[in-house]
Amino acid sequence: MTEGLRERKKRETRERISDVATGLFMARGFDNVTVAEVARAADVSVNTVFNYFSTKEDLFADRQDVVVELPPTVLRERRPGESVVRAFLRDYLDAIDSRHWRHGLNEGADVFAKIVADSPALTARMRQVHVEREEALARALADELDAGADDLTPRLVAAHLLGTTRILSERAMAMMTAGEEWERIAPMLREQAELAFGLLEKGLEPVGSGPRG
Repeated sequence: MTEGLRERKKRETRERISDVATGLFMARGFDNVTVAEVARAADVSVNTVFNYFSTKEDLFADRQDVVVELPPTVLRERRPGESVVRAFLRDYLDAIDSRHWRHGLNEGADVFAKIVADSPALTARMRQVHVEREEALARALADELDAGADDLTPRLVAAHLLGTTRILSERAMAMMTAGEEWERIAPMLREQAELAFGLLEKGLEPVGSGPRG
């Protein structure tokens, strides 16, 4: 469907507010910037800001809906005969090669992480986003496996998969923060990802590797 003029203007306004807020947060820290300051810098009213973002934290975590939906998308779009574990490994290796933000491997991700670490409110929000991601993936797995309400398999698989990607990204983030060059980080991360998902595959390979209906 073609985007109408009204929808385009609303999208552009939302993106401008988000970009302005991000710039201020990066320069001064999340807790040191008020919504009123964001509104003034974006040349909109405070009410307009809250029309697009329910909370101040939403200004920073403006991609959270996309982030939550990414794991179910990896599950749904895996290749014929590809196990769930291999699909998530392939996705992670692609993120390494492209330095994609979805796994926190992009340039500037260390600055993003510091802003979060310095703010208790943002730290709590990111934890909630992780929980929502895991729950979304567990629901998608439960649907595909036709799991009953008492079946813990979807939740366990989701926790193992996303816990693995999170640990790998935290390792990469620590190296970036320490000033390591990406050319050194990338091959190490690929090796560690292959190892980590290989360990998972030994126990989880049968999950979702059969014919897809």
